[in-house]
Amino acid sequence: MSSSSVSDGILKFAAQYSIYTGFITFSFGFIGNVLNLLVFTQLKQFRTNRCALYITIESISNFIYQFLSISLTILTSIYGDDATGRSFIWCKLRYILGQTCAVTTLYMICFTAVDQFFSTNHRLNLRQMCTLKLGRYFAFIFICFAIIHGIVNGSSYDIQPTLGCVPSTYVAVQYSTFFFYPILVGFLPIIIASSFSILAYHNVRHIVRRQLPIVRRKLDKQITAMVLMRVIIFVCLVLPYVTYRIYTVNFPTSRNMPMAYAISRLIQAIITSIYIINFAINFYIFIMFSPRFCRQVKLVLVKKCWQRWKYWCCSINNRIDPGNNIEPCNSQTELEENI
Repeated sequence: MSSSSVSDGILKFAAQYSIYTGFITFSFGFIGNVLNLLVFTQLKQFRTNRCALYITIESISNFIYQFLSISLTILTSIYGDDATGRSFIWCKLRYILGQTCAVTTLYMICFTAVDQFFSTNHRLNLRQMCTLKLGRYFAFIFICFAIIHGIVNGSSYDIQPTLGCVPSTYVAVQYSTFFFYPILVGFLPIIIASSFSILAYHNVRHIVRRQLPIVRRKLDKQITAMVLMRVIIFVCLVLPYVTYRIYTVNFPTSRNMPMAYAISRLIQAIITSIYIINFAINFYIFIMFSPRFCRQVKLVLVKKCWQRWKYWCCSINNRIDPGNNIEPCNSQTELEENI
């Protein structure tokens, strides 16, 4: 068997792998992020919680990133690659959107860990220092930074005839090598999220000694456990991708070497599929490691969404047949504090 046929087979397998894993991840991520948005926006106990605000922003960012990812998957199924080497605009837009969403998601995880450390701290002045209004300001400022950074850095990508869509200037390569991948989306968010989530977990273990309402203690313990497990999974999923990207930015593989290029595409497909899980898994982490969150999801779906849909259907029936005396379908008891 010739090397060209082997490389073609590897490229075909890499494309098929990207397609199947892309659609599976998108399906689970779409459902998970929608349910996250429902739970963290519908329940009263989360509406004034800063961590819930950051998780909501993370879920929206994940949502956008997933649509970008499924677009790349569809293009791979059509052209055999992600088509960034075919269109000048798509080459830049892909990295602008991807880097903006990636930076936003990674640092919203950091924000949740930092905020949970302050909100569970035994010092009253530290707990009072962080407010919901301040959290909204920080989130807004950081999102603006992520958008500007994504536009500036993503615009440096260009199409090279034999390399595809890569950073086009020496400064862009150096920035990606020594700051963006190893620090900004690498070790900095990993260190911040890991350190503060561990400190928050230490705080919450002693929270029973403080004079706090039982509802507040339950919520602090729940969110701290959710954030800690989210950070652990986040670190495991991000490290391989960051290491791989640092290598590929410095040593891109030319299309003129078919076997090496095919192997690099297969490795990229596998590592990218692992990395993309980071944008789809947060809801399932919360479900697995927080029984209370499971009950909250059930409350939102059954007592809120289902009842509203039922009431909407009843209202339509009443308008069609005014003679029907149907009781309001949305009558329910507020159970949130008991969950």
